[in-house]
Amino acid sequence: MRHCSVQVRGLLTRDELDRYNALMEVGSFLESQNRYDLAYTVQKEVDLLILPAIERLKEKSRERDRQTEAYLEAKRLLEEDDED
Repeated sequence: MRHCSVQVRGLLTRDELDRYNALMEVGSFLESQNRYDLAYTVQKEVDLLILPAIERLKEKSRERDRQTEAYLEAKRLLEEDDED
């Protein structure tokens, strides 16, 4: 079973995280029983479960980019005012 990143896991809701942990436990058990066919199905469910958290992570990144751009623009304007 493939775990998602710590960043994505940190953005899962409590319910999503509980479900994620349960699915990972089931998947690990299935792998230990050499039932990779069923573990694959569980992994697909995990992949679907984490999609909203991945989108939340992307949105945080976009927001940080917007804030950086605003900061750089304000700094540029301040430097222009200092030159005058």
